[in-house]
Formats: sequence, C-alpha cells, structure tokens
Amino acid sequence: MTAKRALKIAGAGALLLLVLLIGLYALIRWEGSSTREDAPALEANVAQWLLHYTVPADVRAMKNPLDVGSGSAEVEAGHAVYTRKCEICHAYDGGGKTEIGSGEYPRPPDLRSDSVQRMSDGELFYHLKNGIRHTGMPAWTLPDRQLWQLSAYLRHLPRIAPPSTEVAAEQISSGGAAHYVGSAACKDCHTEIYDRWRKTRMAKVVRDPRAHPDAILPDLSKPDPLLTFTKDDIALVYGSKWKQRYFKQVGDDYFALPAQWDVTHKLWRAYFVKNGSDWWAPLYPPDNMQRPTGPLCDGCHSVNYDIDTKKVTEWNVGCERCHGPGSDHVKHPAKPSIVNPAKLNYVQASDTCIQCHSQGQPLSNPIKGKYYDWPVGFHMGKQLVDFWRLEDHKLGELSFTHFPDGTAHKNRMQGNDFVQSLMYTRGVTCFSCHDAHGTDNDAMLIKPAKEICSTCHGPNTQNGPHAPTIQAHTHHAPGSAGSECVACHMPKIEQTIADVNVRAHTFRFITPADSEAMKIPNACNLCHTDKTTAWATAALKSWGDRSPWRVARATAPEAKGDEGHSEVGPTGKSN
Repeated sequence: MTAKRALKIAGAGALLLLVLLIGLYALIRWEGSSTREDAPALEANVAQWLLHYTVPADVRAMKNPLDVGSGSAEVEAGHAVYTRKCEICHAYDGGGKTEIGSGEYPRPPDLRSDSVQRMSDGELFYHLKNGIRHTGMPAWTLPDRQLWQLSAYLRHLPRIAPPSTEVAAEQISSGGAAHYVGSAACKDCHTEIYDRWRKTRMAKVVRDPRAHPDAILPDLSKPDPLLTFTKDDIALVYGSKWKQRYFKQVGDDYFALPAQWDVTHKLWRAYFVKNGSDWWAPLYPPDNMQRPTGPLCDGCHSVNYDIDTKKVTEWNVGCERCHGPGSDHVKHPAKPSIVNPAKLNYVQASDTCIQCHSQGQPLSNPIKGKYYDWPVGFHMGKQLVDFWRLEDHKLGELSFTHFPDGTAHKNRMQGNDFVQSLMYTRGVTCFSCHDAHGTDNDAMLIKPAKEICSTCHGPNTQNGPHAPTIQAHTHHAPGSAGSECVACHMPKIEQTIADVNVRAHTFRFITPADSEAMKIPNACNLCHTDKTTAWATAALKSWGDRSPWRVARATAPEAKGDEGHSEVGPTGKSN
C-alpha cells in the first residue's frame, strides 16, 4: 500500500470518527443528561434487541428447574423475594409506576408486557443474576434457587387492568357480523381451559334433570308441606351451592315452582318474591306461574337468550358470555377476532362480571311489553353502560338491596359493591382474584381466601398494611380467623337465603360505630357474638395504631361497658 493511499484511508477514518463524535455530541445535547424523558422508541427497540443477544445461547435455552405452577411454594417464595428486592422500582404489580421508577433512565420496563414475558426462563435468570448495564437493574447476589424462584414469580404477577381506554378500543367494537357458536366449539383449541370450566358451577347454573339426574339435590320422595310438585314437574334445576330452585316449563316459557331447597340447612323454604323486595315484583302478578324466568332470570343464566324466540345458544355461563360471539374466532383463531377481557381497561374488564353480578335495570323498560331484570341487548364487545344502570340507593336508608351506607344487602350485588371500592379505581378487576375457568378454591379464587390478599398486600409494602407484621395489623393471633384479611374487609353480611350470607365486596372496614348509627353489621360482632358494639368500639380505641376518631366516626354512643347498648345481627337488625 502506498503512503498516499494509507494517508487517504487514515483521513477517511478520522473524518468518520469526527462525524460519529459530532453525532454523539449532538445526541447528548439533544437528549441532555436529564432522566425525566422517556427513552425514544428507536433507542428502546435497539436496546431490547441488543439485550436479547447479550445472553449466551446456552443460557437462553435454560428452563426453570422449579415448580412454576400458580400458587406453588416456589412461586410464593419468589413473591417474597420480589417484595423485598423489586417492588420499590417495579411496583407491586410489575407495572413500574413508582416514585423511584419514574425517575430512572431508562424507565423500569412493565414486567407484564409481551416484550418481558416473551423472554425465556434463562434470559430472566441471566438478567437477574448479572444485572443490565446503563440501567437501574443491579446484579443480585442471591442464591441461584432464589433467582429461579423470582423468575418464576414474574410469570404470575397480579392481574391488574390498565386505567386507560387505549387497549379497550382494540377490543370493544360497535357491532360486527360474528354470531354465537357455543362453548363446545372452543374445546379443541382450548382443551385445558374447557375441561376446567365444564366442572365449575358456571357451567352448571341451570341443568336439565332428565339429562343430569344427579342435578336435583333433595330427596323428592320425602313429604314436606312446602313440596307441592314432583320430579315430573321440573324442567330445569337452578343452583347448587346455597339454594336450589326448580323451573316448570309451560309452552316456551319457564316458571319458578313455589319451594326452594336450602342447601346449607338441608330443608325446604317457600319461594315467592314479595312486593317491596325486587323492583320488578309489583309489575308482575303475585303468582309464580305468571312470572316467567325469561325476562327475570334467563338472560344471565344462558348465552344469547333471544327475547323474541325465547331460545338460547346454550344454557349456563358459557365461553361466549364473557368473550362475546365466537364465530369469527373459530374461522380465524387470532386474538383480535374475539374479546379477551384480560386486555380491557378496568371498567370494561370488570363489566364482564358486573353484567350479571349486579342489581340494576335496563336503561329502557319495559321492552316489548315486559319488564326485564338483566341487560337486554348487551354482549361483550359492547359498552355495558349503554344498556344497564345499577340500582339506585339513597344514603341513610336501609332497603332490600342496600344497607344505609351503600353496601349491598343481598347476594348477586358484588358489582354494586365493587365499583365503590378503592381496589376498582386502582385497576383491580374481578379476575385479579377469581378465575371463571375454574380452580380448586372456593369461589374460584386463584388462591385460598386466607392467601389471596397477599398477592398484592403485605406488611410494610406499598399497598400496606403499614405494620411490621400481619399480627400487628390485625391484633389477632396468626392463623386465627380474625387474622384473615377477608374477616374484617369482606364480612359475610349479604343475604342469599335465610341466615346464609356472602361476603361484601367494598373492602371497607365497617366499624361497630357504623352498626350503632346505621344498623349495618360489622366484622367484630360477627365473630364476637357474645359482645356488644360498645365493647367492640372500646377494643378498637385501645389499639394504639388506630385513630379513635375513625373507629367512632359514625357518632356511636361512648363505650361505657356492655350495659345499654344493642347488638347488631348479620341482617342489620338489632337482636
């Protein structure tokens, strides 16, 4: 190579270096040193690509060697590590919306995002172990087992819905030509989910005793004054957990027979909706055989009830009750072709369940001469608010549907409760806690009731309780009924039949003083049935971590012992 040629190459190289330095300087001046701005999309995408290829191929191929199933001991151990090490930047739900995270550059990624969840087990492990340069992600000096536990937990972060409507717009449509095909059409592609669902009560709300002889729980051969019908009169059986009702078919309508089975107490009780209870009672003749279940029940106990033909695609809460018409998805099994409630914002996501688990009325009633007790015309893919309004309540009044403070008074009002809660406004949805496809836990909870709240809450964590231990927060012994979150924040006060109640879903702590002022049951006296509200108020005031003003906020009389104060029973009535 001649000296002249070498000089040209060196000059070109120097010029290129100068251009790069000038470009880098310009970029730094343009971006500045501030961490307040989000990383540009190009920078983020390049970084994501480089991040993937910095992990050795053999590590990327590694599989988590632990039990990574939801609720496993390994996942729960990973949750504990996450709370200690990760929550401060990534938030309890992995969303990264924290004070520290909002000031980092680049921002902590949303650990629930597709870009993170697409990472292999090995990639997650590698980044946890070695950290990521030029970010706030440190290399954790933890035993490998804990790192695997943590990476396992990252696959099971809390299911929190986004507050914005951006995602919902992709899922909610104004209409479309899709039609209903029935849950059986989902079986081949979603076998595991289908097999779980078909064992749930959702799949067995309404059953034909001719096809399912075991559907009828009581022995109809045993005489009872209330039992005025026979098995031959029963066309459909409704319910199996708390109560069971029986429908007789007359023409193309069904009617509720006059007795229902109390599953808890194993006895017959009369069934008739009196005036002053459900809003529709005075609008129908006072006779069960003149109150068809079509307008009053069947819209929620079926898929695609047609008010003109009185036909259904299928009885029970099938797949399309929550996902909308499925014909397009069957033809083109891609995500955008059917509604996925998990992709909706917090309002539409919870409306999946609120459409039936609420007390309310259609916006226009009557419809074609009949009064309906379910949101006629609504299906997933539409806006529930365009078809349904929740039952009105005047604060301070005790009604069939509400306690004076607005808490629901009866079953099937979980939606009325939930929309009042702080949980709801923070993006918690019904399926943050429940899995309608079925679990082995009561109420299809994703974890047992005594563990479910710890998915998002824990001592001295962002979501509280702000106490060193659960015992310090509850003032009850560990493992006792009083130490369970649901005992105080979800008391069983909402009537389903007789003295059988279900849990409230406002998550408010109802004080004994509230009971004195508004005759709403409180959690303390539901357990301490031998004590008065005055005793319970005095006990709460003695807890140093509780404000005496808050525990007595309903202006209850001062606690002066047990004398002269009422006891409030589980229905809100004084005993």
